Amino acid sequence: MKKNTMMAFGLAISFVVAQALAEQTPPAQILGVAAAGKTKSEACGGCHGADGNPAAPVFPKLAGQHSSYLTKQLRVFRSQKRGDQTVMNAMAESLTDQDIADISAWFASNKLKPEPAEKNELGQKIFRTGIPAKAVPACAACHGPKGEGNPSSVYPVLGGQYSSYIAKTLHDYKSGERSHEIMQAVASRLSDDEINAAADYASGMQ
Repeated sequence: MKKNTMMAFGLAISFVVAQALAEQTPPAQILGVAAAGKTKSEACGGCHGADGNPAAPVFPKLAGQHSSYLTKQLRVFRSQKRGDQTVMNAMAESLTDQDIADISAWFASNKLKPEPAEKNELGQKIFRTGIPAKAVPACAACHGPKGEGNPSSVYPVLGGQYSSYIAKTLHDYKSGERSHEIMQAVASRLSDDEINAAADYASGMQ
């Protein structure tokens, strides 16, 4: 039985990796200028903070996030493909590719203000090794052992992000409110307690 479980887990890992490679559509490389992005991002500051460190945890931290990930997300908003983000869709609608590259470069260049580390054994286990019995892969497999993400694969930084924002994102994937084939599959296998534990642990990583 244990052997079958491990085989199923191995297949799940292979599926996640294969799907991740298949879904990667890195944005065209346009050199962003952070100084220009600082000016262009003034409207973003009301929610995300002038430097990408918002005061309210309902908004994600953008400071220190990979510019490739920020670029990808802004392009998704501009294309009106996020039905759950009408405000961001409207904000990004008029942005050019150069605007997006500059804004992404600006936020990526700033220092992320970290969150307190959480001693959370369940969250640590999920992040580092996953849950084989549920075919849930380790978060670290894509987001890095320290939550640093992967810019070439366009996987976001999780370490230092607000725990409540990470948890909300996972709950949105689980409910189907937010669409992403891989993350929806992973989140659907997690209980609410497991989601919250993983979010708490990831948030406190440095």
